[in-house]
Amino acid sequence: MRKTSLTVLVLALGVFGIITTEMGMVGVLPQVSAELGVTPSAAGWLVGAFALVIAVSGPFTTLLASGIDRKKVLAAAIAVFAVSNVVYALTTQYEVMLAFRVVPALFHPVFFAVALATAARLVPAEDATRATTTVFGGVTVGFAFGVPLTSYLAEHVSLASAFWLGALVNLIAFLGILRFVPPMPVGQRVSHGAQLSVLKRPRMWLTIASVVFVFAAMFSVYGYFAEYLGQVTHMDGTWVSAMLMAFGIVMILGNFAFGGLLRRDLIRTVVAYPVLCLLVYVLLYAVGHMFAPMVLAVLVWGAVHSGGLVVSQSWLGRDAVDAPEFGNSLFISFSNLGITVGTAVGGWVLAEYGARQLAWAGMGFAVAALITMALRLGLERTGGKRQKPLPAPKARTLGGART
Repeated sequence: MRKTSLTVLVLALGVFGIITTEMGMVGVLPQVSAELGVTPSAAGWLVGAFALVIAVSGPFTTLLASGIDRKKVLAAAIAVFAVSNVVYALTTQYEVMLAFRVVPALFHPVFFAVALATAARLVPAEDATRATTTVFGGVTVGFAFGVPLTSYLAEHVSLASAFWLGALVNLIAFLGILRFVPPMPVGQRVSHGAQLSVLKRPRMWLTIASVVFVFAAMFSVYGYFAEYLGQVTHMDGTWVSAMLMAFGIVMILGNFAFGGLLRRDLIRTVVAYPVLCLLVYVLLYAVGHMFAPMVLAVLVWGAVHSGGLVVSQSWLGRDAVDAPEFGNSLFISFSNLGITVGTAVGGWVLAEYGARQLAWAGMGFAVAALITMALRLGLERTGGKRQKPLPAPKARTLGGART
């Protein structure tokens, strides 16, 4: 059991390293632009291209890797992230850095999908949600500490030092995977066609739509966190940085709180999530211009925001129980699509109506998520019993792991 716990923590560390690599770039774009001699908009493609590749390639790369030993897949994916950070630290060519943003983006959904499925397999069925919540903890810790630390190193030490940090974290995760993750060769493999067939179910597309709307609700406002606090609450840069840190720390606590709620009642927790988002954005709109109340509101916002990841993954996983890794890849791809849609709409609202109206974009997407969830549950009720799942591989033991 102790080795299993260490394995889950190693997977969480890998997720932390990947998030630090992916999102850490956001905080160092000014330094990248200056050091590589490119415009800020060109530097922005280092972030945009990463997300776009994930959204487009996720399910396909996960399918291609579905027949390979899960330990080898995890180790290879995290090694690519370690090497990519080394390239970022050493290169002076924008084209090289952009290429090495595209390459790890291809492996990003594979690592997430396999890590989540592996964590669930390594523990008894009743502890699967706790294990996946722990892996998702790597995301929240990455936002709370990895991204701010990357930005700090780039500002106060050097841009290269920020990327060496990412390389080190991913290297440690790589060594941890080699040491603690048991060999997990694929036994009775579910065919590509069988995995893809989950997309033939109407209920799956309603679930996917609700995931897109949940992430659009989250990032239509969070994507402009600094603008909202600066323009509406009139916080200076120091306060905004402090609020970002507080937001991330509260996210860690909220992540595990939502994990506990999901173990008690998955459907009620899922349906409650967009309602909570709606209430949070009403709160932000009401107190956004008041300094002290907004400080407290940011803490509430962070606690609720954190639940979107584990809630959405559990919700989509419920409809992909017979193809869990492919289902996780769908979650990664369509959550990134939601981020893209949300930030695009949020940017339009910001430009046309001002920062305070961003809350309305979040509220609109939250309502859309709630409607699609209601339609999904209604389809399940009117259809009687749930559709019979595809035949899954028989369980067998590999190095003490249930597969």
